[in-house]
Amino acid sequence: MDSERPGEPPFPGAGFVHDWAACLRFYSRLPVPRLPGEGDPHAAPDFTRVPRMLPLAGLVLALPGALVLLAAWELGLGPFLAATLAVATGALITGALHEDGLADVADGFGGGVTRERCLEIMRDSRIGAYGGVALVLALSLRIGALATLLDRIDARAATALVLAASLSRTAALAPMVLLPPARRDGAAAAVGRPGRAALLVAGSLSLGLAFAGALLGLSWRGVSVMIPLAALGALAVTAVARRRIGGQTGDVIGAGQQIAEIFALLGLVATVPV
Repeated sequence: MDSERPGEPPFPGAGFVHDWAACLRFYSRLPVPRLPGEGDPHAAPDFTRVPRMLPLAGLVLALPGALVLLAAWELGLGPFLAATLAVATGALITGALHEDGLADVADGFGGGVTRERCLEIMRDSRIGAYGGVALVLALSLRIGALATLLDRIDARAATALVLAASLSRTAALAPMVLLPPARRDGAAAAVGRPGRAALLVAGSLSLGLAFAGALLGLSWRGVSVMIPLAALGALAVTAVARRRIGGQTGDVIGAGQQIAEIFALLGLVATVPV
């Protein structure tokens, strides 16, 4: 039985911590326990408020991959194997949630002619040629970008991995903000759309993490390129979703995250001298 009185926060900043925990549960397979004063941890998160902590959740989700990247690099496995192990670790942590969204969007938009057919294909659990090619290309680009960064800036590539993961998850809110849910019975319709206050907090945290990334060894020029390119990647997915299905789904948001992360990493690579 909870000792806290109704409506009284169990500790200062409890709402932010609860939203952070909700993000970790929603976006990953991490076993996050129920926190003091928190409601049902298995309930669908309220996305009008929860996304304010998404940048910090993205940081935590990327940390295991960053640690694997550093360990493999220090063990002398080379940049390609180190980057591959890091990306594989990230997929295990999230249950390949975003990768699945990218594959479904590629199959739906590539194979569907009408809006209804696109949505039908996206809901199908089977993967087709478009989805398979999209996954191979996305994984190859992320691994290649990280391997190149390891080759050029050594261990600082781990910082780039964490920052790209955080920025891309914030950027992937763009479809939720700019488009209505494409399905009335979908998860996107059920969780709501981020409010202005949540977006302001998420944006501020993302900028703070970008500043920290520069202090930890990434070039200011590189960080300043990563931010707009992550946003551009998510906006590109948003524009295509608007044209093809007139709205957004969870798969669209996942695809936006993947494209945003790829754009951010490639932008950083382009700023690093050979």
